[in-house]
Amino acid sequence: MKKVLLLILLCVSLAPSFSNAQEVVYVEDPSQGYLFNRMRDNWFIDAEGGVGLLMSPYDANAPFGKRIGAKVNLHIGKWFSPLIGLRFGGDFEQLKGCTWTGNYAALGYRNWPEMYKDGKYAPTHFNDAGLTGDVLFNVSNWLVGYKPHRFYNAIFYVGLDANWVYARSGARPVSHGKWKYGANDDEDHSRNYSLHAGLLNAFALSKKFDLLLDARFDFMQEHTDGAGMGYRTWNEYPSLMVGISYKIGKSEWNAPVQAQCPEWRYTDAEGDDLTANLNDANRRISDLENQLRKCLEKKAEPNSLTPGAIPEAPLATIYFPINRTEVLGVQRNVLDAVSEVMKNENRNYLLTGWADNYTGNDQINVRLRKGRVATVKKELIKKGVAESRLETEINNGELTDYGPKCASLDRAVTIHRK
Repeated sequence: MKKVLLLILLCVSLAPSFSNAQEVVYVEDPSQGYLFNRMRDNWFIDAEGGVGLLMSPYDANAPFGKRIGAKVNLHIGKWFSPLIGLRFGGDFEQLKGCTWTGNYAALGYRNWPEMYKDGKYAPTHFNDAGLTGDVLFNVSNWLVGYKPHRFYNAIFYVGLDANWVYARSGARPVSHGKWKYGANDDEDHSRNYSLHAGLLNAFALSKKFDLLLDARFDFMQEHTDGAGMGYRTWNEYPSLMVGISYKIGKSEWNAPVQAQCPEWRYTDAEGDDLTANLNDANRRISDLENQLRKCLEKKAEPNSLTPGAIPEAPLATIYFPINRTEVLGVQRNVLDAVSEVMKNENRNYLLTGWADNYTGNDQINVRLRKGRVATVKKELIKKGVAESRLETEINNGELTDYGPKCASLDRAVTIHRK
């Protein structure tokens, strides 16, 4: 116990010598790349809506405004790194255009009330609904490096769609017919597949929300021009949409942490101060070593109760701050532990109050000894130790007698078994 206390005093004495030392700083190093986040992080939900323009072989013969249809996408996705992400979801799109009237299999040709180009072309209109998936590539992070919460990110993507085609039934006029599955009354050719690519422009509104402007181009397999025309035709379908993206969980990326050691630069005066502090520390170390050596060489004094015998070590020692009689801090934990031992032993105990004789006067020190031993007895009784098993006394001598520098070791109450 004495050795531990001396080592603590040694560390305290050396602390001022290092108070001005510069600390190593740990910072992220993006040059080593970025760490993968947990699977539950970097998810997002996109909702987009806009318009598209069908460009099949005969559509240029219809008025421009009659070729514009609505388009809606809903995705859920995840970024796997600052560059690469995936998203999947559903889409809906209206495909409007026209076909030539000589094609008797064309959707709505026989019954549509409106015709184009002197009756040579008939309007077409059907809806696609299905599934879509994209691979995302953040161009901004690739070109200029990752930056959390950047206001603008340009995201290129490519993907696939698989849609089911719905058209109106053959009522007269067709515009009054019910929507049903199958283009041109042919369910076998009413699954629409497309390849697409686009540029997703993301503008940060907050840490969780982005405003999206999506410019997209589809190469679409479609069946609206009728038998012999649409089964193997790939048509163009440019679209423009706006939307909102909501980020789920953590959305930032962290780089590996590296240590940065400070540069040591001292003036002559600072060097002299360091040398002086080092010499002072060496002197303190030498002094503490001498005290420790004297402590180890000191012979134990015989116990007054048994002349010539080495006194039994106390069951516990409760320490007090200078001029205080309350049990404070970690000493309460010591008192809790020793009370459990005392309750389980069928023994009587002697509680001795101590105070150092290097500070205060005799009157004050006697008051402190009595107050300390009374406090410990009271606390032990509160914790369940029988009062009849506790005997108290005070001792006006020194508990350790290691000198004024170790006076804090004499401010205590010792608990001995009897």
